[in-house]
Amino acid sequence: MTRSTLIWPVVLTCVFAASASADEIDRSLVVTATAYNSLPNQTDAEPHLAAWGDPITPGMKVIAVSRDLIPAGLDHRTPVKIEGFQGVYLVLDKMHGRWKKRIDIYMGNDLEAARAWGKRKVEISW
Repeated sequence: MTRSTLIWPVVLTCVFAASASADEIDRSLVVTATAYNSLPNQTDAEPHLAAWGDPITPGMKVIAVSRDLIPAGLDHRTPVKIEGFQGVYLVLDKMHGRWKKRIDIYMGNDLEAARAWGKRKVEISW
């Protein structure tokens, strides 16, 4: 993968996140939040490719959502604010169907940060 191929997802995330304003946020929900990394043992053979086919790289503000949240409006590329986090995250990934009312916050390759986060209840808005 070339350097320019890795830069475009970051640029696109910034553009989409910057376009999300407080006026667009009209729903909120308390969910269980965990964290994940781009590591083969946590994902699959393509750890830098999200479930909707988007490439993800460390530094991007991305979340995965449980599939029950998709019909509630947390669909592909939805901008989301997460309590306790700065900025806007994009829904670019989906979780396994067994999870309900849950998000997974992308933490790149930082396994220690993901472990330190653990599992918490947070309020999200979109």
